[in-house]
Amino acid sequence: MMTAKALPLPMPRLGALATAGALALLVAACGPTGRSVSSAGVAELEQRSEATETNIASLNQVVSANPNSPEPYNTRGAAYARVGRFQEAITDFSTAIKIDPNNVAAYTNRALAYRQINRNDAAMSDFNAAISVSPRHAPAFLGRANLYRTQGLLSEAMADLDVAIRLNPEAAPAFHARGLIWQRQGNHPRAITDFDNAIDRDPFASAPYLARGQSLIIVGKYDAAIEDFNATLNVDNRSGDAWAGLGLAYERQGNRTKAVESYQRALVVDNSSKLARDGLARLGVRA
Repeated sequence: MMTAKALPLPMPRLGALATAGALALLVAACGPTGRSVSSAGVAELEQRSEATETNIASLNQVVSANPNSPEPYNTRGAAYARVGRFQEAITDFSTAIKIDPNNVAAYTNRALAYRQINRNDAAMSDFNAAISVSPRHAPAFLGRANLYRTQGLLSEAMADLDVAIRLNPEAAPAFHARGLIWQRQGNHPRAITDFDNAIDRDPFASAPYLARGQSLIIVGKYDAAIEDFNATLNVDNRSGDAWAGLGLAYERQGNRTKAVESYQRALVVDNSSKLARDGLARLGVRA
């Protein structure tokens, strides 16, 4: 019988945070009260669709017709961010803030855009400003928590995520982000519970399945882990981490054939996967 060893858990890269559900860019503009909030992912930059460019063209007209209103700038800024035009997005969010210094959505949006261009100090300042303007604005706590987490400030991140979840108990990205902290701390049962909550609230996001699968391997639930990695691959079949995790789960089960196949698929999509290379080495197969 094979002895389980700890799985090296890959932390999400900065560019992948939003795709993982850890960040969201607000689309709805907010007035001074900061009440109107809706969200959509910002890191899906491959979706540079004709429709999105058409939307920006339409928003240009709205901005021109309403030059003294913050809402059109905030909305166009979100559209710019979704196609990777972050500097233009920041300019629009800055204009919205100039018009309305209490626009909590614009502060949060600008912070998230700053994160995408690695201006983390500016992002932290904007998250703090958003929370100062509206201490009940859950997306700002989520965004600041993810920034804390990437800086290794796990206690601060956990505190912010607890607040974000209390303010918005349906926030799947907040449960996912908190699960990543439990996972990093080695508390896999609590991580799995948070990933369960994230998946219950958004069953179509792949990142919580991947993360839960990694923790399930460590607690020895290989069948469930295989289901989760397959769920991840159903959404993104070019996830090297999912293929490598699937290989490890099969290896732990003693299914050498499927383990080798999965590790090899992992290297096809991510030739740098140490987990896959180490797995093949253990199985006596050249990478």
